[in-house]
Amino acid sequence: MHITEASILFRRLAAVAVALLAGLGAAPAAAMEPWQVLAQTRKRMPQPPWPEGDERGMANQIGPATWARCAWHLGQAKAKSYELSDARSNRTFAGASVQAPKPSAGLPGTVHGFNGESPGHEAAAGAQGAQMDALGHFAFLREPWDGKPSFPAQRLRYYGGFTQAEVKPTPESPLERLGVDKAPPIVTSAVLLDAKAKRGNGQAMRAGDVVTRKDIDAMLRAQGLGKRGIQPGDVVYVRTGWGERRHDPDAAKQYYAEAPGLAYDAAQYLGERRVVAVGLDTPFIDAVPDGMLSGKAGAAADTPAAMPFAAYHHLVTQMGIHPIENAKLDELANDRVWTSCTMIMPLRDGGAAAAAVRPVAIGVPRQ
Repeated sequence: MHITEASILFRRLAAVAVALLAGLGAAPAAAMEPWQVLAQTRKRMPQPPWPEGDERGMANQIGPATWARCAWHLGQAKAKSYELSDARSNRTFAGASVQAPKPSAGLPGTVHGFNGESPGHEAAAGAQGAQMDALGHFAFLREPWDGKPSFPAQRLRYYGGFTQAEVKPTPESPLERLGVDKAPPIVTSAVLLDAKAKRGNGQAMRAGDVVTRKDIDAMLRAQGLGKRGIQPGDVVYVRTGWGERRHDPDAAKQYYAEAPGLAYDAAQYLGERRVVAVGLDTPFIDAVPDGMLSGKAGAAADTPAAMPFAAYHHLVTQMGIHPIENAKLDELANDRVWTSCTMIMPLRDGGAAAAAVRPVAIGVPRQ
């Protein structure tokens, strides 16, 4: 999107949100303090449990209340738009092609020429670069699989109690339920937690390091957000500094092999606060120590047995919270934009387990 077009869109959204507040008997959002917007909108947030058969999870909270919370940020004179994703490239993803460029072509008898691409054959397009996972991307068994063939897929369970037969009835089926096309556009307030500054003391966190519940509380206090806290309907971004290892081309092949991430108790903390999505500047939500993916090392400390991706499991299958991976958070953190309006629009690929996203945040830099 061109910068001018984006500016027009943001102004229109701000106007809509201000009108929503006015219609609800509130003062214009730009004239209100953030805590006043939170106090007015929190009372109107939809409450779980959601209706039987729900496929949206915590995204059920997206609507007038979250749009109104965005209005304060959009209405600030010094607000700035931040890209929370990098440009996608065939060279970035350790040799897996996202797209295969086609030769320039033309139409006989016309003056037209055109260019295009076809999907790469080695990469899952929805799992490259900034992405949002569907609630059907992850499932669980009641008991650990012993590893003997074949995998008991028919015993899998999903968010909301859905069975394998309901979600993916055959091996060739797309996700009949809980696909990324069921997720709404996410437009809501966001909180950025700078774990690089607090947990890493200004240095990028190391592979296997975890952000705990205690760390989240400490970051909120250190960033002046102790009273605000994390609100229902928020998106929470966590900057670990690992994104600094993401390079184009990916010559070191380290970024996608290991990473820091959330501790299990941190995922529980965010679930209790009914956030809509959690985004990290890593390719995972959980911490992945060096050697874990190759079977040469175990999971991070305090990870529950048989659940090496426990944080992801809890957010997705138990709480209905969308993970966002490979977010670009350095510029937002360097400008100390701790709260913002974020907009996350997943591609509506029917039955897909994940989708590429171009998330943005609009907030006021702190000088």
